[in-house]
Amino acid sequence: MPSPLPPTRVPLAERVPVLLSCALSCAGSALLLCSQALWPELRTRPRQLLLHLSLADLLSALSYFYGVLRDFQGTSWDCVLQGALSTFANTSSFFWTMAIALYLYLSIVRASPAGQGLLWGFHAVSWGVPLAITVAAVALRKIGYDASNVSVGWCWVNLDAEDRLLWMLLAGKLWEILAYVTLPVLYLLIRKHINRARAALSEYRPILPAAPALRPRASLADKKLILIPLIFIFLRIWSTVRFVLTLCDSPAVQNPVLVVLHGIGNTFQGGANCILFVLCTRAVRARLLALLGCSPAARLPWPGQRPQTRGDGDRDGDKDLDVPKPLLPST
Repeated sequence: MPSPLPPTRVPLAERVPVLLSCALSCAGSALLLCSQALWPELRTRPRQLLLHLSLADLLSALSYFYGVLRDFQGTSWDCVLQGALSTFANTSSFFWTMAIALYLYLSIVRASPAGQGLLWGFHAVSWGVPLAITVAAVALRKIGYDASNVSVGWCWVNLDAEDRLLWMLLAGKLWEILAYVTLPVLYLLIRKHINRARAALSEYRPILPAAPALRPRASLADKKLILIPLIFIFLRIWSTVRFVLTLCDSPAVQNPVLVVLHGIGNTFQGGANCILFVLCTRAVRARLLALLGCSPAARLPWPGQRPQTRGDGDRDGDKDLDVPKPLLPST
């Protein structure tokens, strides 16, 4: 049964900030990818997973940019193509975000190094499940014009479909809500483990003169462990709110502020990841500044880390959080 709500008009003033968000997300994702290409010593396991998340965010931002620029008024071939690409990339981004959190939990809290089987599992789920959902949605003609009531100009699940609720859940909302629960739980468990390890370490500080110097970086790790799920939820919650309002046939779904927040939240994930894992990560930031000629070039180790020998990079799942290694004992 078609939705009784009229289409949401998205004027140019509302589309411009969303287009800017798409551009910043593309730039942020590209910067994350370039950091992997330029500095091989930064290719740790967590950052290899982050690379795949950046690819998904880049494809998502590009497809959203086209959709917002076109501001579709009906189902067409490019509407279906754009909707399929954004559905695949956006759903994949959810899975890779949860995969990174799970990897950090297993490597830090459980102290169990991830084998190739787990990594291949991440690939199979994070690429395979979104691909299967997208192919099925396109084949069954569920992707199309959604009147911008659950989007901001782009195409997603056709609201004329009788089983639109099922496909909106499968094509993103189910995994989005799952991430709301999974990410805070995993990152809180990681933070609790770090605090417990730090408390145990404090007993030995009289004989470990270097331990107090680790506190600033540990504090930064605490902030990141809190910020990662909070930023994700803050960006994505507006999309969920409009989804619920659409199901309730509420005219509030067309509120201009809510529409802009939805557009920015859905498109800025790549930019947010760049801020957290490039600009707010000292080792990466220092290399970037050196490349731009803003600071002396030097081969900088990760925080709290001795220079590595070949093959050591994959064992430390905590580097991207700036967590000093002594704070994460395996026992």
